[in-house]
Amino acid sequence: MIRVAMISFWHVHAQDYATQAQKHPDVEIVAAWDEQPERGRQWAERLGVKFYEDLDELLSQPDIDGVIIDTPTTMHREVMLAAARAGKHIFTEKVVATTLHECNEIIQEVARAGVKLTVSLPRLYDGYTRAILGLLERNLIGEITLVRTRLSHNGAIPTEQAPNGWLPAHFFSKEQCGGGALIDLGCHPMYLARLFMGRMPESVSAHYGYVTGREVEDNAVATLHYPDGAIGVVEAGFVNRFSPFSIEIHGTEGSILYGLPERELHVRSPKIEGGKHWEVITNLPEDQPRPFAQWITHIQENTTATENIQMALDLTTLMEASNLSAQQKRPIVLDELAR
Repeated sequence: MIRVAMISFWHVHAQDYATQAQKHPDVEIVAAWDEQPERGRQWAERLGVKFYEDLDELLSQPDIDGVIIDTPTTMHREVMLAAARAGKHIFTEKVVATTLHECNEIIQEVARAGVKLTVSLPRLYDGYTRAILGLLERNLIGEITLVRTRLSHNGAIPTEQAPNGWLPAHFFSKEQCGGGALIDLGCHPMYLARLFMGRMPESVSAHYGYVTGREVEDNAVATLHYPDGAIGVVEAGFVNRFSPFSIEIHGTEGSILYGLPERELHVRSPKIEGGKHWEVITNLPEDQPRPFAQWITHIQENTTATENIQMALDLTTLMEASNLSAQQKRPIVLDELAR
């Protein structure tokens, strides 16, 4: 049995990870800590586990094998470094950190400690993602010229039931989040754009909008620029009620579409009946195991989430570049970032 502790309930997905842990036959939640003690005590009581007011005391417990980290994003570095040095395996909400330098610090400490790290990047493992990768591997659309990925919801829009929107107020705190819609929700379309492009861009440009007048952006677009002329477009927002999650991949010979607006996968290519019509791909692969389940397997089998960690590192790189671009109103070359 792998015994884990919940480290903060700040993020809206903390409940999801607690549920996944409770349902996993090889996992037991045994402890909790929170930077807001009252919230942590309430959750610990709900989960029926011991609450620790001192994080170092929790991490010193020899019968705790790993931690599930849902702290404010800007606390990730200090918490993950402490957990790794205490020999605890780490499952964390995205992003790993707000800067490439901090992300590298964490990954290096994890490697030194020999603990297992997995980052919650769930859409990497969905069936439609695997299907799209299969189409790209068959070279059905030629050289990729444009990837556009979009994910948005209405979490910042006031309603009668939620005058400030349904997202927790702290999701609009730059101090806690390190950003707004892009660094939170935009992580998913960002790592998917990186995945489908198959490589990192040379530079990034980003523009942020402040529709509801918050401290952080609630409407965002980032463009990834490649030396060969290819472009990635990543869009995210908290101010769109019916915007579908969507993927567009265009190439010199064809195109792939998903979610425009229905959750269907379409491809048009001269290699499929001469490209006369859009082909609907109905037989999608099954979803792969969720990142949390993968983390447990890595602990049990003493393996490393190499691809997951590399994608998480690339994601932090692209997020830091996007934030800097929006702040400085210019493209950011990735080589500018401190490593």
